[in-house]
Amino acid sequence: MRVDAYDKVSGRALYGADRVLPEMGFAALALAKIGRGRLSRVDTGAAEAVPGVLLVETRFDLASPGFVMGGGFGFQSLQPMTGDHIAYRGQPIAIVVAENPVAATEAAEAITAEYEPEPFALHLDSEGATTLVQEEAIPLPFLADIKVGDPDAVIAASPVQIDNVYEHPPQHAVPMELNGGVVEWQGDTLIVHEGTQNANAVRFGLAQQLGIDPADIEVRSPYLGGGFGQKNSLLLHIGPLAVLSRRLGRPLKLVLARPQTFHNGSFRPATKHRIRLGADESGQILAAIHEVDQQTSRHDLFPAMHTEVTGRLYGFSAFRGRQRLVQTDVQTPGYMRAPFESPSMFAFEQAVDELAIAVGRDPVELRLANNTDTDPITGLPFSSRHVDDCLRRGAELFGWSARNPEPRSMRAEDGSLVGWGVAIGNYPGNVAAAMATLTADAGGRVTVSVDGHEMGQGIRSSIALHVAQDLGIPVADVVVQVGDTTVGTQHLTAGSWGTATALPAVHSGLRELRKLLNVADSGDVDVAAAVSIAGQPVQVTVDSLGPGQSPDVLGQARSGHLAIAGPVFPGFVTFSWIAHFVEVRVEPTTCRIRVPRVVSVADCGRVASPVTAASQVRGGVIWGIGAALREETLMDDRHGFLNTTLEEYPVMVNADVRRIDVDFIDKPDYQFNPVGVKGLGEVSMVGAAAAVANAVHHATGRRHHRLPIRLEHVL
Repeated sequence: MRVDAYDKVSGRALYGADRVLPEMGFAALALAKIGRGRLSRVDTGAAEAVPGVLLVETRFDLASPGFVMGGGFGFQSLQPMTGDHIAYRGQPIAIVVAENPVAATEAAEAITAEYEPEPFALHLDSEGATTLVQEEAIPLPFLADIKVGDPDAVIAASPVQIDNVYEHPPQHAVPMELNGGVVEWQGDTLIVHEGTQNANAVRFGLAQQLGIDPADIEVRSPYLGGGFGQKNSLLLHIGPLAVLSRRLGRPLKLVLARPQTFHNGSFRPATKHRIRLGADESGQILAAIHEVDQQTSRHDLFPAMHTEVTGRLYGFSAFRGRQRLVQTDVQTPGYMRAPFESPSMFAFEQAVDELAIAVGRDPVELRLANNTDTDPITGLPFSSRHVDDCLRRGAELFGWSARNPEPRSMRAEDGSLVGWGVAIGNYPGNVAAAMATLTADAGGRVTVSVDGHEMGQGIRSSIALHVAQDLGIPVADVVVQVGDTTVGTQHLTAGSWGTATALPAVHSGLRELRKLLNVADSGDVDVAAAVSIAGQPVQVTVDSLGPGQSPDVLGQARSGHLAIAGPVFPGFVTFSWIAHFVEVRVEPTTCRIRVPRVVSVADCGRVASPVTAASQVRGGVIWGIGAALREETLMDDRHGFLNTTLEEYPVMVNADVRRIDVDFIDKPDYQFNPVGVKGLGEVSMVGAAAAVANAVHHATGRRHHRLPIRLEHVL
């Protein structure tokens, strides 16, 4: 069940920009129209003349929030409207505040500017793009090249070799809920209503920008809608909005227009993958090399972590992963659902499929033959790895045994070419430090305040179900508070660690709550009676750490910084796993591709909330199909991002989605945490695009090394 489903469908759930406050003003942004250069003049006269306009501002004295992956709090280190440098097309150059959103938008569009343009580069191979070796540019151990054995020599001596380059385009998350929020000052306290995955980073980032005490800032994000990584840190519009709100003495709202979200939030960067495999005649993979070029911005180095997952996929005796960063003139790219894992698996799992064809072996059998219980990189055991079970169960549910391995050999009744493809995927098991407060009251209710953000994944449901099952109370008697800095730290929720972070903290809190209620360690509890005996509400607060984490990281979390551990822990390595089986049908004349059915089986440890878990997998599969057949952010050497609306950036719609069957291995991983849960939200997407591509090859006999696969590519 979804404990907040009624609130969502009835409109009671309020998102960041839903609030309408007394005397609220409305803001809009004007954006730069060059790809790089200097801003020499901004003409705001026409904007100021629009009826209802309260002010127009082009320059702010704001400190940089710092890049979240560089020890800061923002999605990028560059704060627009603090200087005259234009780093990318679409960078804000002015902000308008008006009595209503229509006037604000009209005024923003009336602003003109003069520039001193400079040459700019947008693509990985553009003239002027700068390529850096990641381990040299960011000398941190976890970002270094992975080197196990001598894969070059092993591949050179292997009787079967695969060597191909795969390209993945830039993509934008385009969540239904636009970026935006409401700010208001109550005395010296700044209150921010913002749809964010990281309320504490917003809080501390704003404090740094404004030069005020973080204790004077409250961030409230009970619901944020779609985040998908784009809302994982401080966005660049909130600082200026807070300044103008104080200046005007009234609350302000800003909601970015859809095209503006393409420039003023992070995106999945373009990547190029060279995969080399060496195998024996049976298809046993002896060595693998994965080399990646990934786009980044000029002002930040967005780290690549592609080879972290591909290096763990099979039982390699030798592996090398090299990652390079290509600086281009864009805003800083960032995290978009399965940010590295989905592009990497599109490349690697196609290469594995090509290997299966080369040795004449069934793709499922070949993957099973290359399974391992030991991490090839560290030599440590996996805390759990049931990908073989995922493959076997998925093959049975899909009816894989009826597959004719010959490409173009299967036809539907209408003459369409039928293709069946398979791919596996993995995602690192990460966890963050967390704080949980549980309060039992005389009415028998238990209120849980814990680090976490509700972004559609159902974290409230998972927590409420866990508490209700542990205490034997109705789910309706559990109140969950997340996303509010007044009730907890609110560390970043991302990387599929939300449930694996929150539930262990809640679990520890329940153990302490039982002690204070003076009840047994297990079994049903009459909460109201126990509180009545205590004579007052009973409250406990606990801290939770990941395996091997030092208590020092609690200070990091409470100061708005990242406090993450994994996937390598003392004595073991943790990943979630999945297998996707996909059927495609290719219409023989137009070559239109449809996906009538998918079977996906996941190993995510214990399934904490079956309904929300199945929804997560279906959503991830839909994303994977979209990545394979639809999504691409087009970049023009003259104008930057081109297709910045949902009319021109095609995403999956209901008519594209057919049958998606989901199953789970549902084996708890108690080595990872006492609740036995692992991440699910992002592994659900990993490998899905590869399975589609493999199915298209089976249907047509043509291999596609670049996404998306369009009609003209099949024709």
